[in-house]
Amino acid sequence: MIRSMTGFGKTEFEVGNKKITLEIKSLNSKQLDINTRIPAMYREKDIEIRRLMSEMLTRGKVDFALYLDNLGAESTSRINAAIVKDYYRQLSDVYQELGLEVNGNIMESILRLPETIKMVYDELDESEWLVVRENLVKTLEELNKFRDQEGLALKTDIVANIANILDLLKQVEPFENQRMENVKTKIKDSLDALQLNGNVDKNRFEQELIYYMEKLDINEEKVRLTNHCSYFTETMMDESEPSGRKLGFIAQEIGREINTLGSKANESNLQRIVVQMKDNLEKIKEQVLNVL
Repeated sequence: MIRSMTGFGKTEFEVGNKKITLEIKSLNSKQLDINTRIPAMYREKDIEIRRLMSEMLTRGKVDFALYLDNLGAESTSRINAAIVKDYYRQLSDVYQELGLEVNGNIMESILRLPETIKMVYDELDESEWLVVRENLVKTLEELNKFRDQEGLALKTDIVANIANILDLLKQVEPFENQRMENVKTKIKDSLDALQLNGNVDKNRFEQELIYYMEKLDINEEKVRLTNHCSYFTETMMDESEPSGRKLGFIAQEIGREINTLGSKANESNLQRIVVQMKDNLEKIKEQVLNVL
């Protein structure tokens, strides 16, 4: 079963007088790209958080956020008394020099100045971190379940497009023989137009015609395209390891064979079939970009 790189997980829980919310969102990326947004008291655990994510997510652009709400009556904000007193003393001197009356409004002005309010952060308790870590694992598991569901949708769409390419390949055969006859007729008509009055070496003409037919033969491309599509499907069903990159490489090989078919077609109906194949392949490539 293939897994998408798109996913979302969220967990809310309480520890002591704190409510903690964990959110993880992932999108497609060539590598594992982790961005964390956590409170200052959890910064010391940033490396462990990243290590845990790298073990469980493998690849993708991952945004992790930890939100902390204090449920207790005590605030983490503190008035910086020393700074406030110094601001008051300086402003009082300025007021006196200007002959202004010092009143209660001066405090409102002071509290708007820098560094009058400071945040007090508690040290991280190890028992609290163990609860957070346990819930982080749950959140990552939830995200992976989301990725699995998205992977099923990707698989359904990709399988349908591979089947379309193989169906279109079967439609090539009726036009293939007619195409060769059209090419022979075109060459003969061109020779007749030259008015050579029968001065043509028939053996040489047959040799050149066979050579030309071999160059236009698409049987080899059809076989390779069928094999690539089969290999693509087998790789997608392999659950032993992430297959996104490998599927991308196989899709490139499928594209090469379709392009060769198009360059050799020389027939309008075949060209239409090739265009439809390319359309299905582009849809596959877009989906494969999101496969883990």
